[in-house]
Amino acid sequence: MGAEPLYAAVEAGGTKWRVALGRSPELVADATIPTTDPEATISACVEFIRRSGVAIAGVGIASFGPLDLDPGSPTYGYITATPKAGWSNTDLKSRIEETVGVPAVIEIDVGGAALGEWRWGAGRELESLVYVTIGTGIGGAALQGGRTFHHHGHPEMGHITVEPEAGDTFEGICPFHGNCLEGMAAGPAIHKRWGRPAGELTDRPEVWDLEARYLAQALQTYAYVLAPQRIILGGGVMLHTGLLEMVRDRLDERLAGYGTSPAHPEQFVVAPELGQDAGVIGAIALARHHFEGT
Repeated sequence: MGAEPLYAAVEAGGTKWRVALGRSPELVADATIPTTDPEATISACVEFIRRSGVAIAGVGIASFGPLDLDPGSPTYGYITATPKAGWSNTDLKSRIEETVGVPAVIEIDVGGAALGEWRWGAGRELESLVYVTIGTGIGGAALQGGRTFHHHGHPEMGHITVEPEAGDTFEGICPFHGNCLEGMAAGPAIHKRWGRPAGELTDRPEVWDLEARYLAQALQTYAYVLAPQRIILGGGVMLHTGLLEMVRDRLDERLAGYGTSPAHPEQFVVAPELGQDAGVIGAIALARHHFEGT
């Protein structure tokens, strides 16, 4: 019996790309590439895979979006109308397939992270989960039975409407919706509202209380609409000490014991076990699930 196939994993982010080789959480090779323009970034990604000299069976791509994930669409695998300058209408999937020379499968970045956590992390042995990342943007994915949910497009959990919290007059920064969740609670929104980046606001409890309240609003919606067994919160903003616990407490207040209100909030809203590697490891899980059905 021959060795089990390896896969290339691409986590395409708005500021950097992670490219790795493997078939499990243990990576054979790993590199970080800055996100510049599509031509330079994709070329650097492909060059890393080629230079590795390792035979691969396919590529799993977990990318920022929005993405066209309809296999019947002429723009399947494209990054569509994105606020990332220069990247709208980028044919990501086909360009990687054609230059690497093996088939690829593509998923939204948070969908990849959700699959990684379901396979090897905080979602092991669960039937359903929601993964939300709070960083430069806010995105989320719903997973049921090992499959991410998307039909016409994919969920845009960061762009749901949130009510302004008491005393907050901030208008939001989303170029599409202004004061949606992303416009009010993503990292750049924190910076804009308070005049300093989130990492410099660790001694300001009012910053994190407000952040927790907005995130709890969103989680209440996800909990009632999707009724997942677990919600996993990742991304750089969630690295602030104590924020996870504050979100749990605020969510518990909002659910008020009704419906899907969990008996054990500490098991319902959790941090990703794969940490900052969830996306790239999720791209490996995506490839294995697509090409092997495992």
